[in-house]
Order: sequence, then structure tokens, then C-alpha cells
Amino acid sequence: MISHEGRYVLSYNGEIYNHIELRRALEDEGVTGWRGHSDTEVLLAAIERWGLQETLKISNGMFAFALWDRKQRKLTLARDRMGEKPLYVGWLGKKILFASELKALHRLPEGRPSIDRHALGYFLRFGYIPAPLSIYAGIYKLPQAHYVILDSGNCDSAYTVKAFQSRCVCYWNLPAIVNTAVAQPNDMDESAALDQLDALLTESVRLRMVADVPVGSMLSGGIDSSLVTAIMQRLSSKPIKTFTIGFNEEKFDEAKYAKPVAAHIGSNHTEITLSHTDALEVIPRLAEIYDEPFADPSQIPTILVSAVARESVTVALSGDGGDELFSGYGRYWAGLRIWPTIKWLPPMLRLKTGQLLAHIAKSVGDSKYRVSSRQLAHRIWRFGRRVAVEDFDSFYANLQSLSLSQTASSFWPSGLPLYPSTIGSMATMEIEQRMMLVDQCSYLPHDVLVKTDRASMAVSLELRVPLIDPNLIEFAWRLPACLRRKGNQGKLLLRRLLYRYVPQNLVERPKKGFEIPQDEWLRGPLREWMLDLLSPSSISPAGYLDNNVVQRLVKEHLAGQGDHGYALWPALMFQAWLANW
Repeated sequence: MISHEGRYVLSYNGEIYNHIELRRALEDEGVTGWRGHSDTEVLLAAIERWGLQETLKISNGMFAFALWDRKQRKLTLARDRMGEKPLYVGWLGKKILFASELKALHRLPEGRPSIDRHALGYFLRFGYIPAPLSIYAGIYKLPQAHYVILDSGNCDSAYTVKAFQSRCVCYWNLPAIVNTAVAQPNDMDESAALDQLDALLTESVRLRMVADVPVGSMLSGGIDSSLVTAIMQRLSSKPIKTFTIGFNEEKFDEAKYAKPVAAHIGSNHTEITLSHTDALEVIPRLAEIYDEPFADPSQIPTILVSAVARESVTVALSGDGGDELFSGYGRYWAGLRIWPTIKWLPPMLRLKTGQLLAHIAKSVGDSKYRVSSRQLAHRIWRFGRRVAVEDFDSFYANLQSLSLSQTASSFWPSGLPLYPSTIGSMATMEIEQRMMLVDQCSYLPHDVLVKTDRASMAVSLELRVPLIDPNLIEFAWRLPACLRRKGNQGKLLLRRLLYRYVPQNLVERPKKGFEIPQDEWLRGPLREWMLDLLSPSSISPAGYLDNNVVQRLVKEHLAGQGDHGYALWPALMFQAWLANW
């Protein structure tokens, strides 16, 4: 779209939720001549009237856009605060490239860039590739809450990752906001805090329900999705549509929890049951849907429930973000217990402690000790990799633990500031807060939001996330610890707000992630698929993975000598991506 005065041209993906309020503010300042009612036109008019920086600061939404300034001949690329919408930028020869999807690059006659082994190393550790890296060398993800301006003076050659980061400008600094909030905690009592949370979340849900197409909700029956859905129903004059996915395997099935919640609030509910056959049908599409390697196994049910929802609605709301903002993960509780014991150890030694316990547990046999030691080892390992951010580079540069990559251990990008502004913000924080901040800067934008955005957009469903509204983020960080967690139970305030809408007995259950029976399926219905992708003839020619390590893990997993699904799934997703692209 071209701006009213003709200076700017905008290519835009997303939704500005407060565009009606912004339009009124523009009209109050004399802006007229509207051609329609879209948020795109409001975004252009705001930039023309108030400038880029101010517009980004006051725009509440999910977006990625490219803005061409015809007068100054400058290109601005910008991305939303939490990274809900993707934006890639890079160089191929003398061309500057930008797109919402990496697959756009495959249309170029010059061919595609080489694989970035730095990014592959991170992928095999985390199951996702953190911004600003992408799987391709010289092609970067614009970090969330940043913009970059390119003109003839700074775009005649490709950038290193550090040079690219130095060009990016942060317009909404989450660590700085957290620092201020933590230093000035809210002193209101629980009742007042509940009222404020109710008002903030209700407004966030209201904004995200505004659409000229049918709107529904993803309902798992857990705290977050149940609360978002209950507020949606309260705001709607007719039954909203809700969607749940279940599994034949009892311990992974959430449909039984969602059904009574839907019945209580009076939604029009749809549930489907996922079998390994459904998974087999989706798996060949994963490399196409996710563009670059992505290995969160819950991508499969997310794709399937999105497809079911799309049959009835065009927009859906989800409960993502509640765990990261309101301390919902068990690892936060484990961190509080473990940290006093291991905080004196260097990061490498923390990791080695977890590995040693895992080794001891493996040799003991099937006993209660083995189970508890494995769990403790896993918690220390997961916990250690998150709290080591204060010396992030040295921790990962020296990491010599098991790697599926032949080259990853020598390719850790020394000095790569993945969280440059995060590190200095954590010195005075409690360990729980440090873990939450790292998750909000990494796991949430690079895993959770990537998973949901690509899965929903693959079926033309627009997924909106009320719990990561910037006003709610700031509110959550001002909460005292006593309103976040009680003992090993997190999300205390969210829970108590939900009880205003849904009886406690319908939603009170142990925390459980959105998972598939990954280990069982890899030994059963997905066995041949795994053996084909991870065969020596598939791995060795490419030279990216260590065939000996892979074959050992496959053998142990199939023999029941270890549950290696979390290690094997990234290898499978990389091999599938490599074969597809």
C-alpha cells in the first residue's frame, strides 16, 4: 500500500490490534482522506504523521513489515515486540533479500546459500534456531522488537551476524522493562491484583476478538487456555467455537479436561483424537511448513488442531505465554530448589554434575533411585543451560557434552550476543526471575511462537495470543513472588482469576505440556521413518551429523536402553529438512 502523500510504500503482514484507537488519534490531529478501514492504512498514516519510532512504540499488535521511503531511498524492516510474525533479511550476491518465509529464496536463480553450521549447532541443542541466526549463512532473522534501516551506504555487501546486529535498533527493550518492574514491584493485595489482571486480560482478549471473520479459541483445558476462552465467552453474545486435540494414549490426552470446561462456559466445542496415523500424514509436510529445521514435537498436534479449527473459523486465540510470564514451568520450581546447592559451581561443572548423575542412574537398573536420579539429572541439565546466561558465551563455547553434530563443538560462535541486553539485567534477580526472562527472550519467541505461527498459517488460520500483550507483560513482572507461586504451584494469580469463571475442580490438575508420545511412536509406528532418515547412507554423504553417535542413540532407543526421543527428534527434523530442500 502507498501512503496518502505518496512518500512511503508498505509491504505488511500481521494485525495492529489498536488501529481503531490510533485512527481516532490521527483524526484528532487533522488526518483525513481515509480510503478504507484497514490497519495497514492506519499504520502508514501514523508513520507519515508521527514517524517510525513513535509509531512502533504505540502500535499494539503482531507484525512484520517492509517500509520503502521513496524520498530518502531507504528500506526499513521491522518486527513486533515478541516476535509473533517472522521476517528474514540477508544478502545473496549483490541482492538484498527480505521475506516472511525462507522458501521465497528458493525462487531466486542464483540458488540458495550454504547451511550455517553455527545455526545447526544451536538447533541440535535447543530444537530451534535462535534469532538472529537462520539455517542459511548470511540470512538472518530480524530480532523481535527491532527494526533495521538499509540504504545504498550500508547494504553493498553481506554482513556478519555481529555486523547485522549492530545495525538493528531495539524499540522495545524487554530486559530494561523487566529491570524497572522488578525494582518497583506492585504492592497491591491479591484482590486488587486479581481485579487489575482481569481488566488487562479482558481488554487484551477484546482487542484480539475484533475481526470481520469468525473467531474461535484453542482450548486444552489447562489454566491459560481455559481463562482466555472463558473471557472470550463472557465477551461474546453467542457461543464461541472451541477446539481441542486428544490422543489415544491416556497420559497424553487433554481432551478429557477441555470438555467439561467447554460445557461449563457454554462454548460450541469440537475435539479430535490424534493417532500415529495422523502423525504419519503430517510428518512429510513439516519441512515445508517450518522452512528451516524446527524440532518441537508438539508441532504435529498444533498443525492438526489448527486444521480442524480452520474448518469453522479464520481467527483463533490461544493461551500461549502464560507459563513464561506467570511462572508456570516446573523447571522454575526445580531451579529454586537446586540453585542454592549448585550456584557456586562454574556453568560447565553444573552440566557435568547432571551428566554424572545420569550416568550413575543408568547403571543402577530399574529402581526408584534410577528414576529419581534421571529426573534430577535432566532438571539440572535443563536448568543449567538457562541460568548460565551471565557467562553465556564461555558456557557454550566450552561445552563438550554429547553432540549429534560433527562440527558443532568447534563452531560455537564465540562472543555471539544472542541475549546482549539480557545478561546485564539479571545480576540482582532471583533465580526464578532469571529463568523466566531468558525464556521470554529465547524459548517463547524462537520456539513457542514459531510453532504456533507456522502451524496456523499453513492452513490460513490467524492465531492471536492475548497473554503476551505488552501491558500484561509489564504487569506480570511487577507481581511479588507470593502472587506468582506457592510452593511448587505456579501461575497463582492466573489460577485464582480462572476460579472466578470456572469451578476449581474442573481445571485443577498437574502441569502437563502439549506433547506427543514421541518415544513410544519412534519405537513403533514411526520406527521405519526414523531408520530411513537416520540410516548411515542418509547421514554420511551430507557430513553434518556424527553417524556413530546417531547410530548408538537409535540402537539404545529401540532396545529400550534409554529414551532418546528429545535427542533424535532434532536429528530427524534436520534430515527431513535437508531431504526436502
